[in-house]
Amino acid sequence: MEHVKHEITPIYDKDSKILILGSFPSVKSREANFFYHHPQNRFWKLLSSLCGEECPQTVTDKKSFLLRNHIAVWDVIASCEIEGSSDSSIKNVIPNNFQELLSTANILQIFCNGTTSYNLYKKHVEKLTAQEAIKLPSTSPANAAFSLQKLEQHWAIIKNYL
Repeated sequence: MEHVKHEITPIYDKDSKILILGSFPSVKSREANFFYHHPQNRFWKLLSSLCGEECPQTVTDKKSFLLRNHIAVWDVIASCEIEGSSDSSIKNVIPNNFQELLSTANILQIFCNGTTSYNLYKKHVEKLTAQEAIKLPSTSPANAAFSLQKLEQHWAIIKNYL
């Protein structure tokens, strides 16, 4: 079990309308220093489909895509103990401080990418932000029960806020 600090800067600006929260970056994302970097994660494919755009490939393109579509992205956890990328191994959570992000951006709705993110948000963050989150099915390849098409049906709700 390794104690790991989250070092990826949140993506947002004053025009961001929704905030999508993961739990904690995967090993691949930590190595690349950017969100949802594992090639099997369907996050970018899903969002680009919902926004009617080509799937961004580079980190620069992904940042531009998020800001252009008024989407903020971050994670619930600032640091924790974790084995590899396993959400189920997460212990000793210290949540991120959302004060600056929420005072800068006019976030209409917070969404959690998966059950772990949602449960951690409810436990550690919701009382501080006073904003309820909506739980969406995880885009992780570990969520094999959800095809990309099924994810799109559940995630389509984000378009109501953009």
